[in-house]
Amino acid sequence: MRPDPLAQRAARSTVGELLADPARRVPGRIALDDGVRTLSYRALDRRADRLANALAALGVTRGERIAILSENRFEYIEASFAAARLGAVLCAQNWRLARDELAYCIGLVAPRVVLVSPRFEAALAAAGAAGATVIAFGDAYERCLAEAADTSPDEVAEPEDALLVLYTSGTTGLPKGAAISHRAELARMASSRIDLGLVEGDGFVAWAPMFHMVCLEHALHTLGMGGTVHVVDGADIPRIVALVATVPQWWLVLIPGMIEPLVEALRDAGVRPAGIRLAGALADLVPPQTIAEASLLLQAPWFNTFGSTETGMLPAAGGRFAIGEVPTRMAKLHNSLYRWRLVDADDRDVAPGEPGEIALRGPTLFSGYLNADAVNAEAFRGGWFHMGDLFVEEPDGRLSFVDRSKYLIKSGGENIYPMEIERALMADPRVAEAVVVRRRDARWGEVPVAFVAVHDPGADAASLMQACRERLSSYKLPREIRVVASPEVFPRSTSGKVQRTLVEAWLEPGPPAG
Repeated sequence: MRPDPLAQRAARSTVGELLADPARRVPGRIALDDGVRTLSYRALDRRADRLANALAALGVTRGERIAILSENRFEYIEASFAAARLGAVLCAQNWRLARDELAYCIGLVAPRVVLVSPRFEAALAAAGAAGATVIAFGDAYERCLAEAADTSPDEVAEPEDALLVLYTSGTTGLPKGAAISHRAELARMASSRIDLGLVEGDGFVAWAPMFHMVCLEHALHTLGMGGTVHVVDGADIPRIVALVATVPQWWLVLIPGMIEPLVEALRDAGVRPAGIRLAGALADLVPPQTIAEASLLLQAPWFNTFGSTETGMLPAAGGRFAIGEVPTRMAKLHNSLYRWRLVDADDRDVAPGEPGEIALRGPTLFSGYLNADAVNAEAFRGGWFHMGDLFVEEPDGRLSFVDRSKYLIKSGGENIYPMEIERALMADPRVAEAVVVRRRDARWGEVPVAFVAVHDPGADAASLMQACRERLSSYKLPREIRVVASPEVFPRSTSGKVQRTLVEAWLEPGPPAG
């Protein structure tokens, strides 16, 4: 039986429609709140329509690209829904990039229009946006909206159309633009409801950069459920602490680099949380003692996640650590809505207990990288998306993260994964963070070297090495441990993950010592 075209049309759903339901049901409810002003669902819906019509008047049609370079603010959300309603693609630019990197990312998407905040107008001017119409937030932006109709544009987007381009930073090379479709985004929202517990009216604190999946996507999911998104301009610790004390929240995202100061501020303020159902992320990158203290202060279980821009919060983000628990095992529970395999370099399923690259199928997957046919062919080989991350399936069916497949230390014929050593170091309560990199060695080929930030100034390299000996095989022991000033010295990606290749440059002469 061939699918009926009208039936297919009736089954179509896109992100542009997400806002319509709460705007109709709860028009006066607060959709966005930045601590100074608020925007109701009715007002957000109308502004999204006005922006869509203003962009259409500038020639933005289905498939056209709109770049945005901005800190977290209401206009980011307006632009997301406006693009969705036009069938256009919002390309979220990373304002942390150097000029040439930013120029590359903008050139990759060739935008028809660039939306920019006053804070980053100079950066945009330096990077360039050839052929694009530039609209700055403020008076120029508000004039565009005031002159446009607030009627809804015609529905033209299709589920497989790209909605967002978010950039991923690999271990080497230039950023890649990951295209995320309406289909993928709606499936990710379903996962937020099924696996992450998002319900009607939930609050979400959007503090991480909106050019990152963990902020923008989950803000859109919250709005689709009629909740309130509290927009925060970055890791503003005092405001985040104030929101912890006053606003019930679905999930307070915590990532390395901001957890320590938040924990300190919560401890000093003696805050009693208003109600947080989930806290944290990226447990593999956070010391167990820190997880325990943060979850205790927030009175919320810690979310043991693993995900990526390409997959959403899959493949394994079903587990939580209990309030105050010092985790001894980081193995993860499976999510719904996908299938997975662990494979070797020849795409054969690995034996039980052996590390393998995780390969996925499911509706949350992105649609590929822009202008990267060879990369896509490799990543999607065999009809599965290969993440480049190594896992081991445990006897109980859980998945334990091993490391990135492309960052492996081969020492004397043995494979050493940096995360194994980092976990051993971070099991020591004196350690705030540990990063292991490879160093060339005339005898062994490569050897591991650890850079460690500590809570206790008495934790020196010798005592840390002894702690490693109690937890690691001899061939996995770091050949050297260097104590650094603080976790803040580690170079990070936008998701908070330390960039190992940049840390390798510290081997000579090394970062500021502790």
